[in-house]
Amino acid sequence: MKSRNERHNKQNISYRLYLVSDEGVLGGRDFLKSLEAAILGGITVLQLRHKEGSSQAFYHRALKVKKLTEYYGVPLIINDRVDIALAVNAEGVHLGQQDLPVTVARRLLGPDKIIGASTATVQEAKEAEAEGADYIGVGALFPTATKNNTRSVSLERLRIIKNSLCIPVVGIGGLTKENIPSVLNTGVDGVAVVSAILAQEDIQQAAKDLTKIH
Repeated sequence: MKSRNERHNKQNISYRLYLVSDEGVLGGRDFLKSLEAAILGGITVLQLRHKEGSSQAFYHRALKVKKLTEYYGVPLIINDRVDIALAVNAEGVHLGQQDLPVTVARRLLGPDKIIGASTATVQEAKEAEAEGADYIGVGALFPTATKNNTRSVSLERLRIIKNSLCIPVVGIGGLTKENIPSVLNTGVDGVAVVSAILAQEDIQQAAKDLTKIH
């Protein structure tokens, strides 16, 4: 784990265990304490997803999460919103197919910030890489209850995408302790999870268990 003041070099980011936050699966538990438990369990990247509420609420939550991730030396990626990423000086942003183009986000964020992109086809993945994405997320690999606008991606297509790109590839969508080994067998650089950590009774232990699968 990096020291609290060490700056992230985006070339050295590990996408091995990538947590996407979702307050809805916490069952009323404290949001920040839950994220802290996941960090202590060994996640390597944290993406803040905040689909409900105002921009101001997103900003204030992002400020708190940034303080937490900075303390523990974990890179913070903001879901969808380039403005929020800039406002809290997050390490980067993750863009969906309906968000700003990667080229525009790069112009706004500059060369040092991390930009990730959601893709489901080989063509989308190649386009994202060509436009300057630093990594891509590919899914949904399995049925998921935490997102309702997903497209299904087979493990074979994930393998083809991974072999078609030079940038890191992260598998996402319905990942569990049981199916993660099959995802890693495709050669991807990491897995992005939600419920496999945040919906578990012991969040820290759940994250720790997933680190042992790799």
